[in-house]
Amino acid sequence: MTGFSADPQQALEQWLAHCERLHPKEIDMTLARVAQLRDRLGLRFGDAPVVMVAGTNGKGSTCAMLESIALQAGYRVGLYIKPHLVHFQERCRVDGRPVEAASLLPHFEAVEAARGELALTYFEFTTLAILHRLAAEPLDLVILEVGLGGRLDAVNAIDADCSVITSIDLDHTEYLGPDRESVGREKAHIMRPGKPVVVSDPMPPASIADYAQSVGADLRQLGRDFNYGGDRQQWQWAGRNRRYSGLSYPALRGVNQLLNASGVLAVFEALYERLPVSAQAVRAGLALVELPGRFQVVPGSPMLVLDVAHNPHAVSALAQNLDQMGFYPRTRAVFGAMADKDLANILSRIAPLIDHWHFCDLPLPRAATAQALAQRFEEARAQGLLKAPADVGVSLHADPAAALAAAAAGADPADRILVFGSFYTVGGVLKHGLPRLGAGVQPEDQHDGA
Repeated sequence: MTGFSADPQQALEQWLAHCERLHPKEIDMTLARVAQLRDRLGLRFGDAPVVMVAGTNGKGSTCAMLESIALQAGYRVGLYIKPHLVHFQERCRVDGRPVEAASLLPHFEAVEAARGELALTYFEFTTLAILHRLAAEPLDLVILEVGLGGRLDAVNAIDADCSVITSIDLDHTEYLGPDRESVGREKAHIMRPGKPVVVSDPMPPASIADYAQSVGADLRQLGRDFNYGGDRQQWQWAGRNRRYSGLSYPALRGVNQLLNASGVLAVFEALYERLPVSAQAVRAGLALVELPGRFQVVPGSPMLVLDVAHNPHAVSALAQNLDQMGFYPRTRAVFGAMADKDLANILSRIAPLIDHWHFCDLPLPRAATAQALAQRFEEARAQGLLKAPADVGVSLHADPAAALAAAAAGADPADRILVFGSFYTVGGVLKHGLPRLGAGVQPEDQHDGA
C-alpha cells in the first residue's frame, strides 16, 4: 500500500489502523474467512510441531513456560502470544525475543494482497500476518495462544499437534455461553483426532472430556494422567511415562503456576518422540521464565505489583497472591477495565485488601470510564456486595500513568501499589519502561529500559 511511513514502527501502526477499518465489527465469530486466507497464503510450519493453548486464565504463563523450556533445550521457537502490553510486535516472538516491526511489514502486505474483497476483522488480519511471519522461519516448535474461546477463534484454523486447555471460568459469556460447561465446549474445539490434549484445570467441565471422546483425541488430564506435589523448597511431577523430582519453583509468581507448569511438562511428555527435552532444560526453563504483567513484583519503596487479572477467577488468585506477600500498611490500587466485565464480582473479590482506589480511563471505546468504575464500586458497596475498609479512598484519573503517579505521591515508602485489570491498564504504566518507585521519586522520573 502507498503512503506508509518510512519509519517501520510508524508503518506498523498505520497497518494496524488499516486493519481496524476493514470490518464493521470488532468481533465476528467465524473461521471461514481465516481458513480461506490460510489456504491462499499456503500457511505451513514444515515439520515443527504446533502447540495450541486455550483457556480462561493461565494461557500466557503456559505459553511462556513452554517457550522457555524449549529454548533451554536448544530448540528454535516461534510464539504467538497476546495481547501486547506496549508494542504490537510483542505478540510475535522468535527465539525468545519479539520480532522487529520492520520484519512484520511484508507479511501484512502478503495478507492484504491475498484477501481480495474479504473484509477481515483486526484480529483475523493480524493473526494471519503473524502466522505468515512465523511460517517464514525455520522453527522447531510453534506455540499459538488462542484468543477468545476456541471453536471459532482465528488461531483454530491451524491444526495443532498438541492442544492445551488451562483453567476454565466465566468470561466473554455473550460469545462463549453462560456456564463453565458451555465455555469448556467452545475451548475443546482446538482438539484434533488422534492428537494429545493436555487439560491442566484440576476440575474441568465434563464437556471437555466428552468432546475429546467424540473426536478421538488423546486426553491427558491433571490428576489422572499426570500429577504434581511438593513442599516449600521444591516440587515433583509424574506423568504417564516420565518423572521429574527436585524441581525448583517456576520463576513466575502466583498460586496457580504449578498447575500451569504441570500442564507444560505433560505437553513435553506427549511430544517427547518429536521434541525431546532433558531434565536440565526443564529446570533451567522454569527458573528463567519471564512474563511481564503476570503477578510481576517490582521491588521499591513503595512496592509495585503489576497483574493483568481482569475476570473474577483471575482476581481471586491475585487476591490470594497479595495476601501471601506479607504485611503492608496500606495498598493502593490502579484499576481500569472493559465495561463488559463482571465488575461487581471483580471488585468484591479484592476490595478487602485495597485502602485506596485509583480508577482510570482507558483509550478505547469498550473501556469503562473511571467515573463508571467508581459508580459501580459505590453501588456494590451500598448493596453489601463487597467488604471494603471503612475509610477507603477513591480517586479518578485520565489514564493509568496519571493514576500511578497519584498513587505513588500518596503512598508511604512501606506501602504497596497494585496496578491491575485490562492489559491496557498495565501497558499504560509500562509505556516508558518498568517503573521503579522510590521514596520521593515519581514514576515518570525513574524507569528501567525503554
